[in-house]
Amino acid sequence: MSGHVSGDGGDPAVRVLYNAECPVCRFEIDHYRGRVERDGLGVGFDDLNDADALARWGIDADAAARRLHVVRDGRVLAGMDAFRALWSEMPHMRWAARAAGWPGLRQGLDWLYERVGAPLLYRSHLRRQGRG
Repeated sequence: MSGHVSGDGGDPAVRVLYNAECPVCRFEIDHYRGRVERDGLGVGFDDLNDADALARWGIDADAAARRLHVVRDGRVLAGMDAFRALWSEMPHMRWAARAAGWPGLRQGLDWLYERVGAPLLYRSHLRRQGRG
């Protein structure tokens, strides 16, 4: 998915849209948020369960719950592209961003995320909401 998110000029360079009700997602994002705060990085975090935050992203709640989203340079990235963008902003994760972009590995990780990881997390999300 790609698109654009506009901010008020005071927004961090990178924003992450994630599902704070997902225990796995929350655990991972809490780790990233801790590093961002510790390192003073320009990364912000939005919970997709916050209607105002979701409206700023211009993504419906169901689409947002299906995969991680990151806005960087005004462009919305989803899935592994979002992870690579986030990791590239974090000094201790830049190696992962580079490695996850290598030919062959990139396609394999994208496939695993889109076909295994994201669907499992989304099904858990639906169960938590009583829809799955």
